[in-house]
Amino acid sequence: MDEFDRYRAAMNEKLLGSNHLGIKRFFALDNQAYEDGALDKRTKELMGLVASAVLRCDDCITYHIKQCAAIGINREEFLDAFNVALVVGGSITIPHLRRAIERVDQLLENQPV
Repeated sequence: MDEFDRYRAAMNEKLLGSNHLGIKRFFALDNQAYEDGALDKRTKELMGLVASAVLRCDDCITYHIKQCAAIGINREEFLDAFNVALVVGGSITIPHLRRAIERVDQLLENQPV
């Protein structure tokens, strides 16, 4: 998970360092989309996790798992979200959910109780 964070930060810095206006605007929009609004951050992060699983993007799944864990999503809530992703995305999401639950368990076991 640490390697994921390092790589993501380095490549984001490279992309944003290009000073391309469209890229900078999209990154800003993406960050703003998950802030509290009519829906709270917790709900939005779970929605992002489900969408990422349905779209089968392992990097996005990992990112949203980390965000969800940081705001207190528990294992049962993760499993409910994964169930929604499975129903919407079908059996093709199963390999991604396998990796996702492994990441969830890694993160949650390292959190103080």
